Parts: sequence; structure tokens; C-alpha cells
Amino acid sequence: MTRCLPQENWGSAWVIEKNRLVDIFDRLHSFFGPQYWWPGETPFEIVVGAILTQNTNWGNVCKAITNLKKGGLLSFEALLALPVENLALYIRPSGYYNVKARRLKNLLLMIEGRYQGELDLLLQDEMMTGRENLLSVQGIGPETADSILLYGGNHPIFVVDTYTHRVFSRHNLLADESDYTSIQEYFMRMLPADSSLFNEYHALIVRLGKAFCKKNRPLCEQCPLNGL
Repeated sequence: MTRCLPQENWGSAWVIEKNRLVDIFDRLHSFFGPQYWWPGETPFEIVVGAILTQNTNWGNVCKAITNLKKGGLLSFEALLALPVENLALYIRPSGYYNVKARRLKNLLLMIEGRYQGELDLLLQDEMMTGRENLLSVQGIGPETADSILLYGGNHPIFVVDTYTHRVFSRHNLLADESDYTSIQEYFMRMLPADSSLFNEYHALIVRLGKAFCKKNRPLCEQCPLNGL
């Protein structure tokens, strides 16, 4: 279950729980290997992908990004200048393309207004300030904002998703009613503030959720965490 006590009051229970998180990571990394996540040739591509991946699979995102690349549009300046209805056509394979086009445009306008149109200034900003600015953009929630900060800006912030809740509640490390904030705080209390670790851990959790820890028919016997 999630803990609310300060670390110094957890004693041996905290050590055991921390070691269990490390054991889970080691098992997943040994089983799956490094995930090389998030795919993207530039920070801007990663940021665009973080918006497009909402409510779809990565294969569809790749098709949308390929369309933007073929059109010579995968840059801040080009997308900012592109009318939102035209942008929607290019990203159509990602699904909900009209909604996502508006969200991308909202993000670009925020960067233009608060960071002089320089994505690097956003990614280099103090982590929580950058997060606050990202969350001010209509259509960007905590998971998307944190993905941008972790994968695009290399900030040590843990990204939480449905797979995180499912895997760790099934292993009695999180309460069923845990929300995004409490889950994130849990991981960031228990683990070193290391962006590389957070990157790999989240990617491995996603891989586990897709391959074994399925919503309705989990493959527990074959799972690399079986017997933990």
C-alpha cells in the first residue's frame, strides 16, 4: 500500500519495500533488456510524439510523424505556421486528429508566449516550473507533461500510466484507489532521482503491461515477476 510517513519513520519496512522495487526493475531489465525509450531523433519529435500517443498505439504515432517529416513540417516554426485544420490532416493516423492538432497548436503557442518560441528554454527550465506551464496547456495532463519533461528534457520525474497502477497494485505495493500524484510520489520517494532510471523503469513497466499484465487476462504464470 502507499505510504504517507516520512522516510526516516519507515525503518526496515521502507528498506524492504525499496529493495522490492529494485528487484522488480532488475527482473524486468534482465527479461526484456533495455527499451531505448522514447523513440525520437530530436527533443521536438519526442514532444510531438508525447501528444500524438494519447489514446493510441505507437505504430499509429509513427505514421503521423512520418507524414510530418515527408511534408518538411517537423519543426517548431513549421507547425506553428501551419493552420490547425491542415495539421489535423497530417496527423490523421494518430486518431482523434482534430483534438490532437488543437493540443499541439496550444502547446506551441504556450512555448511561443512563455519561452520566446524556444523549446530548449522550456526543457531547460526548473522542472516544476516547466511542469506547471505544460499543465496550463489545454489538453495536456500529468502523464503527457511528465513524459515531455522526462524523455524530452531528461528531468528526473517519474511517469505514471495505467500499466503502473495495474502492475503495482496487483503486487500489493499500491492501493487500488491510488491516483496519479500519490503513485508518482511513491516512486520518487523510493528510488534515486535519476532520469535514466525513471526512463528505463517506466518503459519496462509498459512492456510488462502489454506483454503479460493484461487488464482482463493476465499471463501470471509466464510473467517475469511470477513468484516475487
